[in-house]
Amino acid sequence: MKIAHAGHAELQVKDLEASKRFFTDVVGLLVSDEDDKSVYLRAWQDFEHHSLLLTKGDESVLVHLGWRVEDPESLDQFARHFEQIGIPCTWTEAGAERGQGRGLRFNTPSGVPMELYWEMEKYHEKDPNRISVMPSHPQKYPLVGFAPRRFDHFNVMANDVQSEQEWLTREMGIKHRYYVEGDDGKRRASWLSLTNLSHDIAVMRNYSGEGARLHHHAYFVDSPDELLRACNMLVEHGGKIEWGPGSHGTSGAIFLYFFEPSGHRIEIWTRGMLIFEPDWEPIRWTHETESMGFDQWGSKAPETYLTYGTPIAKKTTEAAASA
Repeated sequence: MKIAHAGHAELQVKDLEASKRFFTDVVGLLVSDEDDKSVYLRAWQDFEHHSLLLTKGDESVLVHLGWRVEDPESLDQFARHFEQIGIPCTWTEAGAERGQGRGLRFNTPSGVPMELYWEMEKYHEKDPNRISVMPSHPQKYPLVGFAPRRFDHFNVMANDVQSEQEWLTREMGIKHRYYVEGDDGKRRASWLSLTNLSHDIAVMRNYSGEGARLHHHAYFVDSPDELLRACNMLVEHGGKIEWGPGSHGTSGAIFLYFFEPSGHRIEIWTRGMLIFEPDWEPIRWTHETESMGFDQWGSKAPETYLTYGTPIAKKTTEAAASA
């Protein structure tokens, strides 16, 4: 029973057309499928069918975060495990989400909606003009937008960071990598991963006290100059930069946070440490070193970064309550 990697997010958006234009024309993601209510997107070297699903709605909310399991058996094993520990789950049928087989959906204790899946279509480019000469590239490098290479990670908000981190580690097997502890001894943030990345998911304290929220969905660009180019493109084409460029001392990554037209926060980042040690122990950052952890170059996070996140879709919380 094991999860392989973080896969995709489903974000409901208030303005589907505006968000689609932004993600394709400015960010440089590619459409793998769409209809009048949804758009499936991926970065140019994402090998799966999609890493971002936009769905049309009256408000901008997080619908779910998707994780691919290690093998087909793990899906049913997790279903039995969650039943044993009292976590309500629901199944989605194969094809309900295009390109994907059946999915197991549930909420974490803080209320973050998750989905586990095994079957997912591999992306195969059909347009002769976009087929790469390099077999390791699912398609050619795009000529539009700042074109991140791949999806990288999720970041969510919770009132009790430590409790959420411990549950993710204990029940989903996501390893705890590093954390920030306040002068009151309470956990401010934790970063966790299944892979060699510094984190596949982070949990930050919601200073507004409003519970679970999506903080951001993140993509990886190859170099700092690509990130700086993205800054210029965002300014010229209606993007709203919130914070950055800066450099997280915790991971060593260079970051940029901005908002898409429907209000979801997106991050692009580059560089950052990789973790290979099997006996890794979580690294503690204290209140005294916290500011360097968030930006070792000296800038301070804006208030919105600590208090704003997009809400959770009501249908996911209602489904969890009734299951």
